[in-house]
Amino acid sequence: MRDEQALHASGGDSPAAIVARTDARSRRIETPCGDGSMVWRLWGSGKPLVLLHGGYGSWTHWLRNVESLGARYTVIAPDMPGLGESAVPPPPHSAEALAAILVAGLDRVMPGPAPLAMAGFSFGAAMGGHVAALMGERIACFLMIGAAGLGLPRPPRADLRRVEPGMSRAAIIATQRHNLGQLMFGDAGRIDDLAVYLQDENTRRARLDSRPIAFTDTLISTLPRATARLGAIWGEKDSTCVPYIEQKFSVLRAIQPHCFCATLPDAGHWAQWEQAAAFEALLARFIEGGA
Repeated sequence: MRDEQALHASGGDSPAAIVARTDARSRRIETPCGDGSMVWRLWGSGKPLVLLHGGYGSWTHWLRNVESLGARYTVIAPDMPGLGESAVPPPPHSAEALAAILVAGLDRVMPGPAPLAMAGFSFGAAMGGHVAALMGERIACFLMIGAAGLGLPRPPRADLRRVEPGMSRAAIIATQRHNLGQLMFGDAGRIDDLAVYLQDENTRRARLDSRPIAFTDTLISTLPRATARLGAIWGEKDSTCVPYIEQKFSVLRAIQPHCFCATLPDAGHWAQWEQAAAFEALLARFIEGGA
């Protein structure tokens, strides 16, 4: 409990309290998923903006963004099937089957013809491509952040460590901090107690393995069927794609020549967390149609 105690000692709230407070200000909706429900959270008002989190994650991948974006948009952030609080989906656990659950839920959460903006992070970008293909003109624009599912060359996989049964709390925290530094952050010095808490909570609750989808070309094969205006952001220090960022941009521009492509300075894979304000400025520029 060292990380939480340090926060209290400095007069800050515990990570759990920060999450609970943000959650309490949301509007919660549940839609069918397998034998249970898929959980959606909404903040703010304005144009609808759907945020799809990454693999082994939950809505909290967007914790630093939902309320600031909610000042401008109706932010819609689900826990995807088998992740966070959402129930495990029925098999097969394919991108197509998961996307069908997302689309059915989104039609209930935000019914009607109003166009939707959508952003997907990592595995969420791969899933978002399928959602955009299924929903057609209903998705006005789709921004991919650190996108998975492109089937392109990757750097060597990060040196991730497993949380083993019987580990002490201190060892778990050290393991999760290490994994964040290896995979999610461009600057390990920015890993705070809240990020460690979220990493541990999200990975512990995950019951769906996203890797068989993320490590394929599923996104690049489905994007040509989408009518949405496309965009992509990678952190310039994203360990999942350096030094292949320009190659990824080229592939996306081959699908849509005017695809919005941007590299976020001084950010790693979890760009919307590490450089929240700069990310949100890029997202708003993309949604509003800026070059």
